[in-house]
Amino acid sequence: MDLNRRVYRLSPSQFSAETIAVTFAKTSRSPEAFDVIAAGLNDEKSAQFSEKWIVGYGHSSVAEHAVLHLALENVSRLAIETIEANRLASYTEKSTRYQEWDPKAYVTPPEIQGSPFEAQYKALMDKLFQIYAEALAALRPWGEANTPRRDNESEKAWENRARVKSVDVARFLLPSAAMANVGLTINARALEYAIKKMLSSELEEVRLIGAEVKAVATQELPTLVKYADPIAFLPPLREKARSFANQIDTVYGTPWCDLRPVEEGAEDKILAAVLYRFGDDSYQVCLDQVLNMPLAEKQDLVDAMFEGMTDFDVPIRELEYADLTFSLIMDQGAYFEFKRHRMMTQTVQDLTTRLGYALPKAITEAGFEARYQEAMNAAAVLFDKLSAWNPHVAAYVVPNAYNRRVLCRANLRELFHFIKLRCAKNAHFSIQRVGWGMLEKVQPYFPFLSEKIQVKGSHTSQVLKAEFFTGTAVIPER
Repeated sequence: MDLNRRVYRLSPSQFSAETIAVTFAKTSRSPEAFDVIAAGLNDEKSAQFSEKWIVGYGHSSVAEHAVLHLALENVSRLAIETIEANRLASYTEKSTRYQEWDPKAYVTPPEIQGSPFEAQYKALMDKLFQIYAEALAALRPWGEANTPRRDNESEKAWENRARVKSVDVARFLLPSAAMANVGLTINARALEYAIKKMLSSELEEVRLIGAEVKAVATQELPTLVKYADPIAFLPPLREKARSFANQIDTVYGTPWCDLRPVEEGAEDKILAAVLYRFGDDSYQVCLDQVLNMPLAEKQDLVDAMFEGMTDFDVPIRELEYADLTFSLIMDQGAYFEFKRHRMMTQTVQDLTTRLGYALPKAITEAGFEARYQEAMNAAAVLFDKLSAWNPHVAAYVVPNAYNRRVLCRANLRELFHFIKLRCAKNAHFSIQRVGWGMLEKVQPYFPFLSEKIQVKGSHTSQVLKAEFFTGTAVIPER
């Protein structure tokens, strides 16, 4: 039999995203080729199908075939947190590590406009960006002195590396109000939920962005995002949860990297899953086998799991059978890199100035500590004033240097990926410290597997702290 195999593309230039989604949906009940199905559809027929089957009957997975590429410009980094709080999407945003921010590149939130705090807010933003610009200039000689020139490296290339090193440190001064662009690629199913979350935000800027995203998406997906409305249960949940949380006496000085109790025998259970995959026995039989293995045989099995892997390979899925829960404190700059690991389950508290701020050693070595602390103290003063008025809006004034709490759960496979990227030498030293701290906590529970985590270089969180920070929890003056 001649299969007449075909592999081809349904072009977005020829068919709308919603029509493509409907085409794929119809193949479950139609023997016709995809291009034949698509040719028989128009926007009206696609909308009718979507309304009946995707919306009406709940076949939501079909919406995943409709993909949009959205460009969002001149939004605050605070708003980006909500925009990017969706696991099944791809994002690329303006980098604080490689780009220098313009002095007026900040958002004045609608709540602030026309309020008694507008003048104070703009004065603080101008001050933070002025000090940021001064920091770039002050750090330039430090960057050059700490960037050895490579063999056969051009002067331009060396100067750019030195500049980036300076920008990497100056970013600690940028507030959450800093204005950025973000590119978003997302399917219609995930987009509908993303819009709902944006429309349900406690920040007016985010709600306005959500409405704009819905309006733009409706042009391509008139049916699939039609019912993207605010989430009704969130406001009462927030109110009730906050009433309980406010009864707790806040405890400061808690560990910055805390691993919650790990399931007993977690490593053995992963190895048992590997035997199960390649064998014929029940999981319990495989687990009993592992528990009775000599240590040398366990080592052989672990070695086999990773033998021949390259930097481009992904560990096998059985590493996902171990879940790890961390309670972390990290600066906001580090969190913006941490949040990209969306396969983790992450719960983040609101931005505050009450957990102190990171003081990079480069700031001290460049003779800029007093000016840097002036910026942090000024932000803390206005944060306190705004918190009493509107605690959500107060977050706009918080610079990257300030610490925040993050709760996350990750399986061991995802942790392998995170540590490989964030403990690398080219990662920002702030997120490197987080990565090494997490690795150190995990190692006692996975003595065989933790040795296989691909890390180039050898550090500890304490070494990184000593090398790059004068302090990581400096309490601001008020």
